[in-house]
Amino acid sequence: MSRLVPVVSAALLLSVSACDGGAALDPARGFGPDPTLPAPHRSLLPVVNVAEAVGWPEGRMPTPAPGFRVQAFASGLDHPRWLYRLPNGDTLVAETNAPPKPEGMKGGARGFFQRLFMKKAGAQVPSPNRITLLRDADGDGVAETKTAFLQNLMSPFGMALIGDTLYVANADAVVAFPYQPGQTQITAAPRRIAELPAARNHHWTKSLVASRDGSRLYVGVGSNSNVGENGLEEEVDRAAILEIDPATGARRVFASGLRNPVGLAWQPDSGRLWVSVNERDELGHDLVPDYMTSVTPGGFYGWPWSYYGQIVDERVEPANPGRVASALKPDYALGAHTASLGLTFGEGAMFPARYRGGAFVGQHGSWNRKPRNGYRVIFVPFANGAPAGPPEDLLTGFINEQDQAMGRPVGVQFDARGALLVADDVGNVIWRVSPSAP
Repeated sequence: MSRLVPVVSAALLLSVSACDGGAALDPARGFGPDPTLPAPHRSLLPVVNVAEAVGWPEGRMPTPAPGFRVQAFASGLDHPRWLYRLPNGDTLVAETNAPPKPEGMKGGARGFFQRLFMKKAGAQVPSPNRITLLRDADGDGVAETKTAFLQNLMSPFGMALIGDTLYVANADAVVAFPYQPGQTQITAAPRRIAELPAARNHHWTKSLVASRDGSRLYVGVGSNSNVGENGLEEEVDRAAILEIDPATGARRVFASGLRNPVGLAWQPDSGRLWVSVNERDELGHDLVPDYMTSVTPGGFYGWPWSYYGQIVDERVEPANPGRVASALKPDYALGAHTASLGLTFGEGAMFPARYRGGAFVGQHGSWNRKPRNGYRVIFVPFANGAPAGPPEDLLTGFINEQDQAMGRPVGVQFDARGALLVADDVGNVIWRVSPSAP
């Protein structure tokens, strides 16, 4: 009987969630500097609309935009999530997933159902805890070298090279390794630089980028809850971008109120740091849009008390009017529940000139919206360091005719020749997008 209850409950949850109807808005209205923000809609149970992860059948691949082609840069990987290009042109890929949650922090029945749904979506595989090196020495767009570069890590994600030191953001700490150009494996023990908030790790990814002069590291740390329901004492230094001195390990909060800041990148024209942020759930199909924004040092962006600036989230207790009054409005909405993770800016001469300086965003895709949103890589044009137009599809076709996910895009990064690499953690492929003609 004890095993029957969760099965019945799961079926009930799925059936009730399925009765919540379609989204009221065209998904396109959730994009741009001024997205449409309807009244919040709260239900007894969250909407669940999970695309079952099935992987790519032989001969299938995503669909590029007109004028582009796509090929598999590397395949046979194990949950590839994040990408980093080394100065010599080698590409590092973090093969990783969430670390085990401590006993007592698994979320009870709610956590059980969330894990069930995430398993269907392909997000519950064990973490390989590895960074793999990919090298395309002959320039044909396919990596002929694939080596285990770093192993036995702790859910690694962000990577950054400063001089001869490679920094890796594990789920619980920033660690450092000595690096020599061209090496295909590092066996040195990690040197612990700075502790990072861990424990429950409701959001476990820790993105990482170095300042232009190499004097500082910036780490994106997601919240430990949807809207603080696990207690704000668990949110210290979370929902924030942390600034770390790599020489001393000292850290401070650089910006806060960012529910789950993932992609971090420097916009080349303005020189400003930008971040892609996953916003809160359970306010309806069309709330709250994920977004990307330039980061104001010391800025507060609302979480958990408000969203999209100063719109109060009535679920959060106690209220905090003072903090709400200081909340900054993000620069550009990326659609409700799109799970916009990867972020990089156009560089190099391979893509047409209009793409340089614009934002490329990997949208992992929704699990709690009807109809689904995301499951694509988009491009947002920029002018004078700011968004300057609606999003454009660059890579689509991740959902098959049976409404299953053949792939889900995550990290995006340009390779040494100027093609865009896309990490697909369901297809276990790194896709390479390039213009179809020189």
